[in-house]
Amino acid sequence: MSIDTTAGAPPRAARVATWTYFGLNGFSVGMWVVHIPNIEHATGISHSTLGFLLLVLGGAAFIGMQVAGPLADRVGQRRLVPAAGVLLGLSLFGPGLADSWWTLGLALVAVGFGNGSIDVAMNSQAVVVERAYPRPIMAAFHAMWSIGGAIAALIGAALLKAEVPTAVSLSAAGVLVIVVSLAVSRFLLEPEVETTPSVDEPERVAPPRKLVWQLGALAFALMLAEGVANDWAALQFRDVLETSTSTAAYAYGAFAVAMTIGRFATDRVAAVVGPVAIVRYGALLAAIGLTTVIVVPWVPVSLVGWAIFGLGLSGGVPQLFTAAGNLDPRASGALMAKVVGLGYVGLLAGPAVIGALAHFMPLNLAFVLPVVLCLITVGSASVMKKR
Repeated sequence: MSIDTTAGAPPRAARVATWTYFGLNGFSVGMWVVHIPNIEHATGISHSTLGFLLLVLGGAAFIGMQVAGPLADRVGQRRLVPAAGVLLGLSLFGPGLADSWWTLGLALVAVGFGNGSIDVAMNSQAVVVERAYPRPIMAAFHAMWSIGGAIAALIGAALLKAEVPTAVSLSAAGVLVIVVSLAVSRFLLEPEVETTPSVDEPERVAPPRKLVWQLGALAFALMLAEGVANDWAALQFRDVLETSTSTAAYAYGAFAVAMTIGRFATDRVAAVVGPVAIVRYGALLAAIGLTTVIVVPWVPVSLVGWAIFGLGLSGGVPQLFTAAGNLDPRASGALMAKVVGLGYVGLLAGPAVIGALAHFMPLNLAFVLPVVLCLITVGSASVMKKR
């Protein structure tokens, strides 16, 4: 089977366009997150109601992923990626206009569905663009997601300080996402997959379902660990190390900065050592970092531990997504939807599971779970060779 990835745009232009979509996705999520306190106050909902609505958002995102995957294979990524971007931009209008729990719930269904749709669509496009390059480039796309979120945090903080109404801020963000999504769409690539194999190439068979689930399980494990850092790093500093709230913020900051730097560096390293090594030794490094956090109750060392944890996790998930997308180019979107979806479930489940465990044991001991999952990933990374 031969694949032509030259249709539609030069690879370099497609790479920049795909970077842009990852940045827009991170920016959209970041703008929603920084405005959550204002939205909670405006709608008059409790923390428990907000927690339930966030689960609704997560469920809608998962559904969006499962819809977008097969749709990308059917209608083509050059159509689906910008369409998902427009949908995400439109959905940002809703939370700022919500005035009750149920209107916010409806708005978050739209946000979740749009976010899940563009997540799978842009990752599928990233796999196509990467095929046109002689070296790995997937991790840098994920780094751009982090950059988009950081930009949203800075802009959102400035808007909040200026007391700009939430509806205005989120609506302006939505317009920006829509305009940019449409503007860069013409640079995307659409692979042309021949269904008839060449004379010297055997017919491609569908990948084993077990392998797809194995890749999804690894994504679940690594993204669960990432979710733990997102929600519990600062709390570990405040509650276990008894730091101030301002000092506690450095814990997540160390993790996030290290992960972003690691993602920009991963592609170069993966070109030398291969994706299996990135997953295996990255998970081992993450386990070492979080173990340091667990056993050393000293702020400077714990900061280093969180940074090592982020660096170790930075490259694994992009390699798993690439592996899923390349199992069968004819069904790249559908296969990636399964792996991305399972990873997303882990990202949502991690904070909740740690919270439940923390009711029965010290928070530090609850962190043993993601350490164990990272070690399981170390021993299971070889499944990627089967593809």
